[in-house]
Amino acid sequence: MPSNLRSGRLNEEILREVSDIIKHDLKDPRISPMASVLRAEVTRDLAFAKIHVTVYGDDKAKEDTLTGLIAARGYIRSELSKRMTLRRVPALIFEMDDSIEYAIHMSKLIDDVLKDEQHED
Repeated sequence: MPSNLRSGRLNEEILREVSDIIKHDLKDPRISPMASVLRAEVTRDLAFAKIHVTVYGDDKAKEDTLTGLIAARGYIRSELSKRMTLRRVPALIFEMDDSIEYAIHMSKLIDDVLKDEQHED
């Protein structure tokens, strides 16, 4: 199997499993119920997996969620090892991803410009 196909499947599987663990297994009140895993990127040597998370809410909710996920990464990794058949389960690195918020902001700016142009006509 080509390497990039395998890594793509692995990224998807880790994304699915980490998302499920966060939603159903973690009981940390710091982790927002509005947290979503957007992407997982595993390094070629399977040493690390960068998990991109987004949270709908204010900056405090994002900060608390990230703190909670970092505190739970050992548990999440051990759960991954139980659910997946990997020789080496990658260390998890959690990162906030603001791409959705950025896209919403840009869409709003475009809508505002279009409204202004319509009012000028």
